[in-house]
Amino acid sequence: MAGYHYSFNPLRSLLASQKVTSMEVIKQLLQHIKEQQDLNAFVNVYDQEIVENAAVVNQKIKEGMGGPLAGMVIGLKDMVAYKDHPLQAGSKILTNYISPFHATVTERLLAADALIIGHQNCDEFGMGSSSENAYFGTVLNPIDKTRVAGGSSGGSAAAVKAKMCHVSIGTDTGGSVRQPAAFCGLVGLKPSYGRISRHGIVAYASSFDTAGIFAHTVEDCASVLEVIAGPDAFDDTAVCREVPHYTSGLYHPERYKVACLAGTLSNGGLQPEIKERTLGGLELLKQAGHQVDHVHFELLKYALPTYYILVNAEASTNLSRFDGIRYGYRSSHATTLEEVYIKTRTEGFAKEVKKRIMLGSFVLSASQCETHYIKALKVRNLIKKAMQDILKDYDFIILPTTTTTAFKVNSFANNPLSMYWSDLYTVLASVAGLPAISLPNGVDQKNLPIGIQIIGNYFEEAKLLTFAKHFESIVQ
Repeated sequence: MAGYHYSFNPLRSLLASQKVTSMEVIKQLLQHIKEQQDLNAFVNVYDQEIVENAAVVNQKIKEGMGGPLAGMVIGLKDMVAYKDHPLQAGSKILTNYISPFHATVTERLLAADALIIGHQNCDEFGMGSSSENAYFGTVLNPIDKTRVAGGSSGGSAAAVKAKMCHVSIGTDTGGSVRQPAAFCGLVGLKPSYGRISRHGIVAYASSFDTAGIFAHTVEDCASVLEVIAGPDAFDDTAVCREVPHYTSGLYHPERYKVACLAGTLSNGGLQPEIKERTLGGLELLKQAGHQVDHVHFELLKYALPTYYILVNAEASTNLSRFDGIRYGYRSSHATTLEEVYIKTRTEGFAKEVKKRIMLGSFVLSASQCETHYIKALKVRNLIKKAMQDILKDYDFIILPTTTTTAFKVNSFANNPLSMYWSDLYTVLASVAGLPAISLPNGVDQKNLPIGIQIIGNYFEEAKLLTFAKHFESIVQ
């Protein structure tokens, strides 16, 4: 049984034949969580509950009545609501908050007989690139515990890599699934904006936020996306499009035209081994019969400032709901209503979140709105158009996922603004709302994973996953 829990699809037939039971799977995964508590991947583990649920699911499997994800063990980022369970978004300000409803994602997973094992640690409200900005402490990388797991969905990535669950559901606003997937050597999928409902997911920046999937394989990502994608009456931004059978076409790749953004490989801050592995991956694609061209993208340097202006503006609005009045943490030092607001937010929000709220409020102010916020919206539209122009001629865009491999804990303690540059290559798909996936692409000299990123066209996740599966097969 030593390796059956590495990914879910090989396990599916064992569960169906009852050679392995869901309870046995849960027992091993809970043991892994217990043995690796120092990673700080989970904020809450629902051990007793999942054992009870596993017995029910195992009986369904035995009777041939199990759902499409029957027996799959899934962790939720601490920003995804699970009814009657705590939800804190990695923040003190949501202390003692219990969600009264399921996120649509959670509801669909449970309906498919997936098993929820717990909530996973993350940067506060998804604001970070290292999972060091978490109220519950830093998440460590299972590959090297002196390094970060990435952010903001670091706990979700660490849990999958450390074999504490088969799959994790994270959120990706500017790369918060893809970057930790690259740092931990996993597959990390961000679908098109609107492909998955955001209902029940704590909002950071509403026009960017997307649920994403961590897994060991492309096939596991596809299986989960089939279940959680689709329209939702509770979310007007969830598009009314038919959900394809993503798993059915995975093994039938075509010959594709691929564009590599040349500027991403000439960046002075790019780690040489990442450049080498990216070029190596492109060469493998050429050898497999695909057309690979290097194209220039003049707007690349504007993506990061555009992203941070817009997400901070949206965050300043979204986080205004946390006031200590209706739910969550309330300061015990307040004597007036005004003090309740001020002291609750001062004590409840950590430094990074307060900084982003203030920056967002600044760019939305009457004197700065036209200069910063409105201009950023215009640049965002230019980036969307430029990306679409490339995708009219090419099937996919390829670039590195990150500029470096996983960095040491506290690397940016004295210069937090420098950490923003780790989002340089992931924000492009987020600004444009395009689907993107990070895939393992070898390791550097310190045996740290390297990720390569593939961006597809709007709502072409089926095509993207098929190509990703093909790439996965030729780099192994």
